[in-house]
Parts: sequence; C-alpha cells; structure tokens
Amino acid sequence: MIDPQRDLASLHDATERLLSATAALDNARLAGPSRLPGWSRGHVLAHLARNADALVKVLEGRPMYESATARDEDIERDAPRPLSTQLDDVRDSAARFREAGARPADWDRTVELRNGVTDSASRVPFRRLVEVELHHVDLDIGYELEHLPAGFTAREITFLTERFAGHPEVPPIHVVEVAGTSDWHTGGTRGEPVRVAGPAPVLLGWLAGRRAGAELMELTVGGTAPGATPPVLPPL
Repeated sequence: MIDPQRDLASLHDATERLLSATAALDNARLAGPSRLPGWSRGHVLAHLARNADALVKVLEGRPMYESATARDEDIERDAPRPLSTQLDDVRDSAARFREAGARPADWDRTVELRNGVTDSASRVPFRRLVEVELHHVDLDIGYELEHLPAGFTAREITFLTERFAGHPEVPPIHVVEVAGTSDWHTGGTRGEPVRVAGPAPVLLGWLAGRRAGAELMELTVGGTAPGATPPVLPPL
C-alpha cells in the first residue's frame, strides 16, 4: 500500500544522506564527471534541486516544467555554481517539497508529470525518493546500488517492471531475484521470451540503465541457450 507520509520521511532521510556525502566534495570534484553521460556532478545536483521545485508544481496542479527546453536550460544554468550554493539549493528545494507534501490534500487525485504522464498524487513522494536515491549513485562518490535500502530497491524494481509492462519494444521478460523469493514479469508479447536473474541491486541497475547486463547471474533467451546480451530497454 502506498503511504505518501512514510515516503516523505524516507525521502528526508535519503536527502540528508546525499547532502552529508556531497558536503565532503570540493568545487573541483563537483565540476568532475558524474556517471550520467555529459553531466558533471554539478549537473546532477542542479537537476535534483529543480526537480524538487517541479514536483511542488505537480502537487499544486501546475505544469511540471514550462517546456523541455526550459528544464534543460535551468540545469545548464545552475550546474557551474560553487558547492556551497548547490548544497543550499538542494536543501532549500527539498524543504519546499516536504512542506508541500505536508499540506492537507487528496492523495488519491490524479496529477500530470512530464510528457503527459499521469499518476496518483500519492506516488509523487516515492517518485522524488527515486530521484534522490538513484542520482546519489550517479554522483559517483561512493554510494552504490548495494547501499540502497532493500525495501526501496524492491519497490523500484516493481515500479520499473510495471512501467515496461506491455511496451511494444520490450520482449516478454521474467525478472528473478536470486537468493530471494521475488520475481516480476514485464515487457510486451513480441519477441523471444527472456529470463534474467541476479541480486536485487543488479536487477535494479539493469532496469534503470545503471548496470550492464554482464553483471546478471543468469540470462536466457527463448528458454534455452544463454543470451549474449539482455534486451535494450527504452530510456526512462
């Protein structure tokens, strides 16, 4: 069951972890590359701050971004700022989102995100938690997928498999957590069935585009011979 207040509390903890870790950087490392192609660590922090403000707009029933171009321009504008400014912005924007989430609201209402995507308002705090946790990993400062809370990892795998379910460009996929009891089915109906298995962090990394398929412990295509590479998933 989705509990937005619980997710807001988890989000606060995750944000504090990220702020504490990034406070150990300096301006030179901030300007260095993140794990996201073409983005410095400054780009990642700028995106996190602007995403928090954008999700406040979503909760208030306003457009998330004026346009895709405006979103990208805001990130490029803010990316070169010094570390102290970046940290203040991430902290202050997180506080604005937390305040918006604390207001009395109908959490069952439908809200609109980017590109016409809609969702329940109750899931917006979890969507923000995903941004903070995965982009903390993207900063490449020692926080890895294996450090994510296990409950979060399982929920995000479920979220991503639901997102790819029925997608015409994704073959039928059976996702299996080794040394666990969880499995998921996703993809469409076209193409050879695929089975992938591995530890939960590796599965999450593959589904979220953060890990290569070579790290999967099992990969079979068509139910027989091992496949060389897993199917390429659409970008998130």
